[in-house]
Amino acid sequence: MAEGLVRWQREGDLHFVTMSCFHRSPLLDGCYSLAEDALERTRLRYGMAVLGYVLMPEHLHVIVSEPSTGVLADAMKMFKLSVANRQAVRPFWQKRYYDRNLCTHNAMVECLRYTHRNPVARGLVREAEEWPWSSYRHYLLGETRRVTVDSEWSRVEAAWKGFEEPVEEVDTGEFEM
Repeated sequence: MAEGLVRWQREGDLHFVTMSCFHRSPLLDGCYSLAEDALERTRLRYGMAVLGYVLMPEHLHVIVSEPSTGVLADAMKMFKLSVANRQAVRPFWQKRYYDRNLCTHNAMVECLRYTHRNPVARGLVREAEEWPWSSYRHYLLGETRRVTVDSEWSRVEAAWKGFEEPVEEVDTGEFEM
């Protein structure tokens, strides 16, 4: 670990993580699907919940729970390697990542809004729903993409998938006239 760098993990908090491409170059542009797939594999392997994300040309933001397996640093390392190993550019990522613990619901909402507004603030789109590489449309419309987002939408969808109303056969008999 870098000298002076302190990470507060295994605290039960959510984490707002930012990872940047090497020298903030737009290396993610053109490999957004790959990055989403890598994030989903990381989510599954480490047992994390993803509450929101945005992929930008030169960086990404993701809000995640702490992993149920291993530590967040290992999960982020796996994610970065999954993307970098499929790219010709070396190095692909900055060495470290930024991690902020989110200890309150309001802090999570603030970071989620910031995350979803990032493409608008950068002038990439006029409205957040126009940027396909984020969880915004999931929250807005319940859409699903490659990354499973833990939200009220996904909990309702899971409940509906598990709900099977028994169908009773009704004897309609013959109608008498």
